[in-house]
Amino acid sequence: MWRKNKKRKPGKIDSLVGGNSVLTGDVKFSGGMHVDGTIKGTVCSDDGGYSCLTVSERGTIEGEVQVECVLLSGLVKGDVRASEQIALASSARVEGDVYYGLMEMAIGAEVNGKLVRITDEERPALSLDYGGVPQESD
Repeated sequence: MWRKNKKRKPGKIDSLVGGNSVLTGDVKFSGGMHVDGTIKGTVCSDDGGYSCLTVSERGTIEGEVQVECVLLSGLVKGDVRASEQIALASSARVEGDVYYGLMEMAIGAEVNGKLVRITDEERPALSLDYGGVPQESD
């Protein structure tokens, strides 16, 4: 069955890491998260729905990222797994592999690693893919 691939805009920001903040440890969030500071640890979304991570030009993540949607303008030192979509601005830098469903990459963005497209069969089904109606698996 074909998936409905609608380009989603990031929603509201539920969590914020300020410019002078340094968080050490793993971070798990839901909804929207904006990073202006530094996170040293894994950043992943809660399994409960669609989440979007925004990393500004001043933001840095030193660890793996596992989120449905990633809007990156800053630096990630680690692998990025964006199961739905990733947008790399011209100032974005990734020192690791990028796994993505859909990708937008501006001129000037850097990926020092592999780019690996996640096929529809490998991507986890999200309730938003089916108009908000959960689908039963076989």
